[in-house]
Amino acid sequence: MLTLLFLLATIAFIIVATTKFKLHPFLSLLLAALGMGFLGGLDAAAVVGKITDGFGGTLKSIGIVIACGTIIGTFLERSGGAQTMAASVLKVVGEKRAPLAMSLTGFIVSIPVFCDSGFVILSTLNKALSKRTGLSLAVLAVALATGLYTTHVFVPPTPGPLAAAATLGADIGLVLILGLLVSIPTAGAGLLWALFYSRRFQISAEELLEEESAAETPGVWRSFAPILLPIVLIALKSVAEYPTAPFGEGTGRALFSFVGHPVVALLIGVFLAFVLEVKGNGGVRFAWVSAGLKNAGAIILITGAGGGFGNVLRATGIGDQIGAVVTEWHVGILLPFLIAALLKTAQGSSTVAIITTAALVSPLLAQMGLDSAVGKALVVLAIGAGSMTVSHVNDSYFWVVAQFSNMDTATALRCQTLATLGQGIVGILVIATLAWVLV
Repeated sequence: MLTLLFLLATIAFIIVATTKFKLHPFLSLLLAALGMGFLGGLDAAAVVGKITDGFGGTLKSIGIVIACGTIIGTFLERSGGAQTMAASVLKVVGEKRAPLAMSLTGFIVSIPVFCDSGFVILSTLNKALSKRTGLSLAVLAVALATGLYTTHVFVPPTPGPLAAAATLGADIGLVLILGLLVSIPTAGAGLLWALFYSRRFQISAEELLEEESAAETPGVWRSFAPILLPIVLIALKSVAEYPTAPFGEGTGRALFSFVGHPVVALLIGVFLAFVLEVKGNGGVRFAWVSAGLKNAGAIILITGAGGGFGNVLRATGIGDQIGAVVTEWHVGILLPFLIAALLKTAQGSSTVAIITTAALVSPLLAQMGLDSAVGKALVVLAIGAGSMTVSHVNDSYFWVVAQFSNMDTATALRCQTLATLGQGIVGILVIATLAWVLV
């Protein structure tokens, strides 16, 4: 019981340090790991060793992937590729289905691009559509925001699901496939909220941001290729390594296992992204890669610190103690969802909530009966569902959506916050159903 109290105090410290005292999550996770190590009875050398081992072990499998994914996202942002994707989706579904178009665009764009950046990039298109169609900007904003948010928490190579998969030892390809499956009804829930609730708030797009007319935007295939090809390769790797060996046991399996490894697949995506460097941009490839790596740095460090924290928790034996309690609750897949939802609501960052929750539940997989390949993938998704429940005033994404959509705080709380609550609930219901059927 004393160790459990220490754990609760450590979680409270992470929340207070990051929210009230604005301590960077990298530092708060390291301090939490040090404190929990000593409180858990480890000696000084063991504490430091477990932190560094966990840090290195996590980044060994995920650091390069995060860096490559961020580079791809930077090229899509700065080349106009993200806007090309939005325009192509709109062309397919039509202006009358503009909310669906923006939801689909967000769904695709947020796989490699952070949802905050994606919303900023596409806000001009959102406002233009609002003015052209007469739809309230609140409808289009919530449709776009919830589409972006869905794949941000469910689908690799977004850093959150990648980090959780690394911590839990889940197969990234399986997380990707199941994540896409869960994302469809979850994004649908956000779209329905936009259509049937947000429409009551009439916001006109009077002031449109000036669009850059001098830059030549890349074509559709060049824009989609850096995202779609790595996803296909990673998925094929999981298929090739399935026990029934659909591609055989020889060269075919070896080839797909190699090119579908997340490091190789994302590296291929990076070189495909280089073709987005369109004519007239002054040859800024090196600068864009550098910007992507700079953005990846903080994410990688937070991810590594979360791995160190999780390794310390495993060393203290807290998993066995919590497991004895958890098995009596019989909540199964709901446990990671509830922990992530509490952390998200308390401190605002989905990525921090995902990384911290993954570290906490990693020692509990066997006790929850979710230590199989499918079970681990579903736990990653349950954490993702919790990490989107709910986005409110302590979340930077909440303010991005509000500010770029001319929403006051009260309206944003009703439209965006309640939409994310509904999305989280729908997401965990779908995941729980999958767990009931597959595990």
